[in-house]
Amino acid sequence: MVRVLSSASAALFALTLAVAPVRAQEPSAGHLTAARELVDLTGVLSPVNDIMPSFVEQIRRQNVTRPEMSKDLEDVLKALGPEMQLQRQQITTIVSRTYAKHLTEPELKDVIAFFRTPAGAKYAKVQPELVDDVVNDVQVWSQQASEYLMVRVRAEMGKRGHQLQ
Repeated sequence: MVRVLSSASAALFALTLAVAPVRAQEPSAGHLTAARELVDLTGVLSPVNDIMPSFVEQIRRQNVTRPEMSKDLEDVLKALGPEMQLQRQQITTIVSRTYAKHLTEPELKDVIAFFRTPAGAKYAKVQPELVDDVVNDVQVWSQQASEYLMVRVRAEMGKRGHQLQ
């Protein structure tokens, strides 16, 4: 009996060792390419397109009190354009790796196939507005549900002789 248990434990340990490196492996080039394509198709990073210009505008506003620097500042910001583009590429790579971490390459390809359909393309297009509307809907519902629950709790507690504020 002890020998069987030891063999089973050894087998489980060996299986754990065999599976662990698979999880830690880097995604293949094809896997990352599919993930990046999905990131691009869904437009998930479109808000990022506004971030760098927003940073640049913030820098301009912070230095408005020093007009003697404005020409040099504009030259520096223009010269840093390629570096800002590298930053954009960096977040694309990070998010693509995240997609690859959660979805297999075949799953990514299936999702990509959907986003290439008219329905998928429309979903990608309306998704930011859709999310905004859903967030708004949830906020309104949350307020209403909270108020409803409080009214009901007060009524039920009143039936038991308790007065809640």
